[in-house]
Amino acid sequence: MLFGLLIGSFLNVVIARLPMERSIVHPPSACPECGAPIRWYDNIPIVSWLALRARCRACHHPISWRYPAVELLTGLLFALAAWRAATVLDLVAAVVFLAALVVISGIDLDHQIIPDVITLPGIVIGALLSLLGSPTSWLDVLLGILVGGGPFVLIILLTAGRGMGGGDPKLGAMIGAFLGWKLALLAILIGVWSGGAVAIALLATGRKGRKAAIPFGPFLALGGVISLLWGRPLLAWYLGG
Repeated sequence: MLFGLLIGSFLNVVIARLPMERSIVHPPSACPECGAPIRWYDNIPIVSWLALRARCRACHHPISWRYPAVELLTGLLFALAAWRAATVLDLVAAVVFLAALVVISGIDLDHQIIPDVITLPGIVIGALLSLLGSPTSWLDVLLGILVGGGPFVLIILLTAGRGMGGGDPKLGAMIGAFLGWKLALLAILIGVWSGGAVAIALLATGRKGRKAAIPFGPFLALGGVISLLWGRPLLAWYLGG
């Protein structure tokens, strides 16, 4: 849990800087409003945010609740991954996968883009870890990548690029590389169901119009998380029923 909180603090930096093509390691963290460097004692996950009452020590500008939320979410996800993992390699693959999904979701919510610099290396890393972690053949890994990304490529082709962004197929392929084709399909279904439910709710409440763009990445990431942690028992229950 503590390791996840610390990684979550770093993921906040990645979410903030990556879309602006800034280095994620230099310069050190600073207040985005006044530029004052953030001291180590003001950068303790969750604790510092609470101690500072969600305000910068130097200029008292509000600090978004999303910073501790990302830290807490990452900590919880890593703890669940440690609980579910059967081997050390499974845990390594899970934390890499979950960290990528957290970053992708945060950036997609803010900018409605899914960065290739995360998904494309993620496909390669997921494929390699899948091959190392189990006697999976290259054909099975390739099938996972194709099944994960293929449906979104088809949607883009059928809608001439109006129905979905170009980052979604790569995210789906990354999920397939890590989880295999069966769990990738489950992740897509969960993403579609959850995304559809939220879209209907936003339309019904008038918070979004029919032509408003709703980022799909976070919902697909949610499907990936559920499939990673509980996908196999869910599939066993469904197929057995």
